[in-house]
Amino acid sequence: MNKEKQLIKNTAIVSFGKIATQLVTFFLLPLYTALLTTEEYGVVDLLNTLVSLLLPIVTLQIEQGIFRYLIDNREKEEEKKYIISTAMFFIIFQAVIYLAIFFIISSYIHNEYKYFLATNLIAGMLSTILLQMSRGLGDNLRYAIGSFISGVIIVILNVLLIAVFHMGAYGMIIATLIGNLSCALYIVISKKIYKYIHIKGFNKTYLKNMLKYSIPLVPNVISWWVVDASDRTLVTYFFGIGMNGILSAATKFSNVVTTLYSVFNLTWTESAAMNIDSDDKDEFFSKILDFNIRFFGAIILGIIAFMPFVFSIIINETFHEAYFQIPILMIASIFNISTGFLGSIYVAKKITKEIAKTSILSAAINLIINVALIKFIGLYAASISTAVSYFAMTVYRAIDVRKYIKLKIDKKVFFSYVVMLVITTLFYYLQMKTMSLIIAIFVSIYAIILNKHSFKFILDLVKRKIRWS
Repeated sequence: MNKEKQLIKNTAIVSFGKIATQLVTFFLLPLYTALLTTEEYGVVDLLNTLVSLLLPIVTLQIEQGIFRYLIDNREKEEEKKYIISTAMFFIIFQAVIYLAIFFIISSYIHNEYKYFLATNLIAGMLSTILLQMSRGLGDNLRYAIGSFISGVIIVILNVLLIAVFHMGAYGMIIATLIGNLSCALYIVISKKIYKYIHIKGFNKTYLKNMLKYSIPLVPNVISWWVVDASDRTLVTYFFGIGMNGILSAATKFSNVVTTLYSVFNLTWTESAAMNIDSDDKDEFFSKILDFNIRFFGAIILGIIAFMPFVFSIIINETFHEAYFQIPILMIASIFNISTGFLGSIYVAKKITKEIAKTSILSAAINLIINVALIKFIGLYAASISTAVSYFAMTVYRAIDVRKYIKLKIDKKVFFSYVVMLVITTLFYYLQMKTMSLIIAIFVSIYAIILNKHSFKFILDLVKRKIRWS
């Protein structure tokens, strides 16, 4: 029983930390759209987009190597010192190189926010590395607390700096900077990371092994960045920073769904690896797929159905154009979740090169469609290219994974869902309040019927994970 409690506790703790960091911006959306101009919101989003691109390039994803090698050496004090010392020296070296390059090219960058591209990236590096050290050392509680501290500080400072001191985009960027630094400082002090760092602790063998593990993950991360963020860069280039702010506001709703799935995926990925060679693997994986369609599909359907009634409450009128992008991005999130589910099969089979290959393919499709259409249909090009690229990746992976798993879909559920999605989306764009209300009621009833067994399924999934652990 202790083992079961520990497993559930760890999953809940990590999930809490993940939710705290990823949902914080959504709950602040009314504040952002009310007090920031579209240009200010757009420039902050673009800065964060660039940081998310540069971060894996500068770190070479070594945090993933740190996490893995610390897991293998949790009971070996000397080895932990080598790993952490080596990682910290490497990160300091990479930070110095990055800052040197940045200051060389900064004279060619004419933007008042440019120096935050340096400070916020360094803060993000420290936060990311130290959080993974905490997890690698087996302390999920401090990982969650560190993430929560970062989220709370960002919320409080955003309210103070934007609403009280009227600092606009500067306030939002500074809040993120201080939040990440606070998280890093908490981990250093609470885990006493400094005790593991020694000048003679640098180990070339460990550095080589960690980089050998982490570097192949960089192209995969960049590909996802291209899918998620190249839209914003192109929108900014063609239509200005204000239109990028509108796109950013629209994506917050689909991000909620993908965040919820990522929390579920913490449990699912481990279960996939444990059951990939079981006798009933086809049935088990098909049940997971069916659950995804029912549960997350219902959430997506519900957001589209109720958005006409809550959009004006959550989003300021100056961001009204975001309304028309939301259904397309929500449909894109359906395929995003599907690619995540199918990708877990590759992870379970230890063929992660397929993940990178399909991600690169999806990124290329996204970029080509966006560039081809953006002059003709404007902001819709960004949303449509995202949906099509995820759809293409879903189709490719669904066909390819048949070599390992024979997935079965409940055709009645699938087709009924497609019909409901089409009808709901149609009336969303027609903007007929009475019909939208009727549709919202029908969607609510449909979602309840569709998910009457979902909670029982989640309980069975947890029990199965416990049995195999």
